[in-house]
Amino acid sequence: MAQTERRLIGETGLAARVAAIVEPIAEDLGYRLVRVKISGADGLTLQIMAERPDGMMTIEDCETLSRAVSPTLDVEDPIDRAYRLEVSSPGIDRPLVRRGDFERWSGHLAKIELDKMVGGRRRFRGVIDGLDGNQLAIRLDSAPAGAPDRYLIRFDDIAEAKLVLTDALIGEISKRGGAPKT
Repeated sequence: MAQTERRLIGETGLAARVAAIVEPIAEDLGYRLVRVKISGADGLTLQIMAERPDGMMTIEDCETLSRAVSPTLDVEDPIDRAYRLEVSSPGIDRPLVRRGDFERWSGHLAKIELDKMVGGRRRFRGVIDGLDGNQLAIRLDSAPAGAPDRYLIRFDDIAEAKLVLTDALIGEISKRGGAPKT
């Protein structure tokens, strides 16, 4: 079983129920669950994002995880109608769900959405500017005149966070050994 860092940002509702079923299976295979998302586009799609501890995820890894979770989802039957199962890597503009994700991608542009107001806002777009205890520091890429350009946000207040695709991010991915494969 892979030793994995706890996800700080998780799912709610039905997606949380599916994540509870899928995460132990992924960990037993050496993968880390990134996100479970259920969408109604083109019928119902169950998307499972996962990665190896090194952040990569090949097509073969996706197939392995898909074959492992599919029978358990059939038995547990958390979704009461037909759906399409999609297993993928988090991609370059990936969701950030663990403390280590924020540390690893410090210095890069991210979009952060909160489940409550902080400093009069719920959405932030800026550069990850480090961590301070149980908080994320973010430096806004465009702050109004006279407004603060740096905020500390408690991890508990983050509903969703993801990297923004930039040339700098692509360059960093290339230096680290190539883009994650889906």
